[in-house]
Amino acid sequence: MTKDNLLNCHKRIQPFIHNTAVLTSRLIDREVNANLFFKCENFQRAGAYKMRGATNAILQLSEKQKKNGVVTHSSGNFAQALSLAAQSVGITAHIVMPNTAPEVKKVGVKEYGGNIYLCEPTVPARQALADEIAIKTGATFIHPSNDANVILGQGTAALELLKEHPDLDFIFCPVGGGGLIAGSALAAKYFGDNCKVYGAEPFEADDAYRSLLSGKIEGNDTVNTIADGLKTTLGDINFPIIKELVSGIIRVHEDEIIAAMKLVWERMKIIIEPSSAVTLAAVIRQSKENPEALKNRKVGIIISGGNVDLSNLPF
Repeated sequence: MTKDNLLNCHKRIQPFIHNTAVLTSRLIDREVNANLFFKCENFQRAGAYKMRGATNAILQLSEKQKKNGVVTHSSGNFAQALSLAAQSVGITAHIVMPNTAPEVKKVGVKEYGGNIYLCEPTVPARQALADEIAIKTGATFIHPSNDANVILGQGTAALELLKEHPDLDFIFCPVGGGGLIAGSALAAKYFGDNCKVYGAEPFEADDAYRSLLSGKIEGNDTVNTIADGLKTTLGDINFPIIKELVSGIIRVHEDEIIAAMKLVWERMKIIIEPSSAVTLAAVIRQSKENPEALKNRKVGIIISGGNVDLSNLPF
């Protein structure tokens, strides 16, 4: 995936997405002794960065493929994004969701015209039902993270951030299926000035951390984390990019995620979901464990989304 691929992708999807705001907080800067720049994809259409990759993937389909629609499996944000992207170009979206998916995300899918199919909350169950729907309907399967067009689309968030702040020393982003961090790493490679990319992950779903250590894709025995968007595993398309370009993964505990989420709500007055808070939690942890690493550095933080069930807050 080349620099031109990323630029062409950004140009292609611009009519369908928002160039989201980059916010700062002097109070949080003081807490971590660094200069933080929050790329607020919680302000993106469908409430998360995944609108970028979903749109790019759909726009790359042939007219025949568009007639048969698309299918994916997702716990929520990609489900909503693909539904809205499909609605934007007038095609059908079939969405497989685990029966444990947050109600707010199911509602979002329905509002964007997606057809929901519920399954057991396991990756094999999700994939099996998506495959079954693809055979029955002729719909094109689009993976939420392990797809070249999706990866390029997700990378446009970091591309926009680096265009606004080309001198960033670091970019931190959450790691779930790996599409966002792979795309962000590509953006940093092509548009950053020695900008290092770090991932953030819960201890309760630390497959990416273990995958970088072992050199092969690892799974999760348990995913008992509040960060529902980070329960998926890496794929064979994004993992090679991550291995080559990502400097490391920082793991955080559940109480750290909740504290970071609350801090943003209280101090920045914006709504972010737990999967987004993992990233700030990782920066805070890093600033405490290794104060010199981030001291006075410019750090980009991808706020991945803001789709929260307001009736079930963790604080």
